[in-house]
Amino acid sequence: MSLRVAVQMDPVLGINIDTDTTFLMMMEAKIRGHKLWFYTPDKLSLEDGRVFARAQPLEVFAEKGAHAKLGETVLLDMKDDVDVVLMRQDPPFDMAYITATHFLEKVHPHTLVVNNPAEVRNAPEKLFVTDFPGVQPPTLITSDHEAIYDFRARHGDIVLKPLYGGGGSGVARLLADDPNLDALLELHAMIGREQVIAQKFVPAVSKGDKRVLLVDGEPVGAINRVPAAGQVRSNLRVGGRAEAVELTARDKELCAIIGPELKKRGLLFVGIDVIGDYLTEINVTSPTGAQQLKRFSGIDAAAVLWDRIETIRSTPA
Repeated sequence: MSLRVAVQMDPVLGINIDTDTTFLMMMEAKIRGHKLWFYTPDKLSLEDGRVFARAQPLEVFAEKGAHAKLGETVLLDMKDDVDVVLMRQDPPFDMAYITATHFLEKVHPHTLVVNNPAEVRNAPEKLFVTDFPGVQPPTLITSDHEAIYDFRARHGDIVLKPLYGGGGSGVARLLADDPNLDALLELHAMIGREQVIAQKFVPAVSKGDKRVLLVDGEPVGAINRVPAAGQVRSNLRVGGRAEAVELTARDKELCAIIGPELKKRGLLFVGIDVIGDYLTEINVTSPTGAQQLKRFSGIDAAAVLWDRIETIRSTPA
């Protein structure tokens, strides 16, 4: 089966091919004989009910500095000219991001969008996890400063982070007597009107923040992301170190709790974050970690994903 695949992502020439999960997905698509196009979200248009993208034919190569060859721009009708869209741009999950999900919702599932754009919109990564009672550490989502002070008084050390951020951006730990809470809340208010998350600090984060990858609701494998010395953030983009790790019984239990809902919503490729026994985020926009998983364990999450995509596309509606 040869599929026509449009990849909606951040600029392809700027990616690190050693760590980028989208690159692994594109290389696997190439191996399977699928045709690739690339475009950035700002090249999407909606006209008279039809969705178009100014996209470039794309070839990918496992060669640093020469990993992508782009052709002349063409106008794609996203319903007639494309079989699969990989929606892989990074957050922030802002109105531009949300608008792109509305555009792509008009072509899905005739054109299979991974992940289902309506459900990406309906499952903000730090809010979606609250649908599953008992899996999170104590968590407050609010813009009410008094509520945040009360939460810290009850729970001691907390972590403060933006509701719609990503990649560890804006995450800070505050001790029970830290005098900087007001200043941090002021900074968040200057950036935007969105609520923030206050979460009880989980000391187990010093041992790592586990990223578990799931395809169509089933766990594929995991890596551990260990924060640098003296840091609370373990995200790889801010200095965290990846290491091999096995799925624990608790990890599998958490996947069993959320997996059926992921499958029901058409969230085919998901990365969850687990600290100790707690699930802290369900990442549905552009989850990462597949390159490190393949390097450590030989498990190729991109291949598992393409197996599933091909099955869906070959099944009559």
